[in-house]
Amino acid sequence: MKRLAYASPVNPAPSGISDYSEELLPYLGMYVDITLYVEDGLRPTNPHLARHIEIRPVSRLERDHRRRPFDAIVYHMGNSPAHVGIWRALQRTPGFVVLHDFVLHHFMLQEMVALRGQIDRYRAEMRRRYGVEGAHVAELMLRGRFPAAAFDFPFCEDVLERAMGVLAHSRYVLDRVAALKPGLPTVLVSMGIPLPPFIPRNEARARLGLPHDDLILASFGHINPYKRLEPALRALRDLRDIRPDVRYLLVGSISPNYDARSVVERLGLTEAVTITGYVSRTAFEDYVAAADICLNLRHPTAGETSASLLRLLGAGRPTLVTATGAFTELPPGVAAQVDPDESESDLILAYCRLLAERPDIAAAMGAAARAYVARYHTLEGAARGYAMFLAHQCGWGDVRPLRATPLWDVEARHVAEVRTGDRSASHRFADHPPVQQPASASTPSSPVQTVAGALAELGLTEDDRDVLATVARAMHETGMVP
Repeated sequence: MKRLAYASPVNPAPSGISDYSEELLPYLGMYVDITLYVEDGLRPTNPHLARHIEIRPVSRLERDHRRRPFDAIVYHMGNSPAHVGIWRALQRTPGFVVLHDFVLHHFMLQEMVALRGQIDRYRAEMRRRYGVEGAHVAELMLRGRFPAAAFDFPFCEDVLERAMGVLAHSRYVLDRVAALKPGLPTVLVSMGIPLPPFIPRNEARARLGLPHDDLILASFGHINPYKRLEPALRALRDLRDIRPDVRYLLVGSISPNYDARSVVERLGLTEAVTITGYVSRTAFEDYVAAADICLNLRHPTAGETSASLLRLLGAGRPTLVTATGAFTELPPGVAAQVDPDESESDLILAYCRLLAERPDIAAAMGAAARAYVARYHTLEGAARGYAMFLAHQCGWGDVRPLRATPLWDVEARHVAEVRTGDRSASHRFADHPPVQQPASASTPSSPVQTVAGALAELGLTEDDRDVLATVARAMHETGMVP
């Protein structure tokens, strides 16, 4: 069996990539023998890791590889400080890079300035790489201002220089990598997640103390200036004229560089908006289940593929996304695309009105979203994508599982937690509610007819047979049809 060094954050490191790796590793372990490298001093909280995988401090990777070379090394790079040790190891020992964010500017600012105090080097590199405009943005960043223009200067060149190949989860990232370093081997690997089980909407609302009949919008994750809060709030203000019972939940921590509460107060929406702050995984999942409509907006983008978005889609939640970056690669009918221009607030309002007034369309979008994730974002498929790329680049020959089952069963554990009521550590997200007939319908129609009509309104045609087939399976799975 081939030996793989795998350098990544894991819990309790504060990064979404921690969850990502802990879900992927048991499946990747079917193909290769894995040694996991983590930040020095980090003690993984997932008991399965130590039970099934050798864990080493990332500062030892270079020495370990020199003494007994690995067949491949994989580094996970994202924009969070949780990747500092990984980035430094990559600079010493080249390997294959999973590039979660194309723009690493904010990470490099942290590495050079906050950790190493290399202010002059940061200035010089920004000028050398990006000219006068880069030097101007560098000065703004050093003064604690984080302009949207920072996303125009990716600062990922050092990572690509040391990469033997790049794995990414979107064509958006791969196209930009190819423009910076033509000829570097790359591959598109779909991000895998466990398909979320079902949490009844009203049960979740009861646990959270939320009214059963209110229209609830929700956004999830770290709140910062790029999450399009102001356009969403302007749409909310207009929506309240039609639905006075609407409320907007902002579930997650708030950036210290963004006064979100002042924005809410300035727009006169204090009574309609709840900012929860950081919540536990269990509460997070209940908020997902409680939401009628999810807003997953972001512009500008660092090129990330959002695991949290895939979990919302996998939960069957009708979701609005910004029509930018990797989000534009979602197929028709899976999510509502919102252009980040002068029409943004109007589009958010229009989509929210449509989904609130047409529960058939909301249910159809949820079913299409869940079916899409179930088919194209499996953990098995992601692990095989990794194995095939590494085998091709390293000359390993045919790719086939050398173990019959994953190292541990992520999905079965989640299902067991649902059945036993143990919600302490699951990654569970809600399913879509049953299809409701529109109140204005003059004649009854079957759920299949209702959803088919709604999917047509969402842009699907008879040519989208694969999507329609998976939607039908999702409807059967969740009891919408016998």
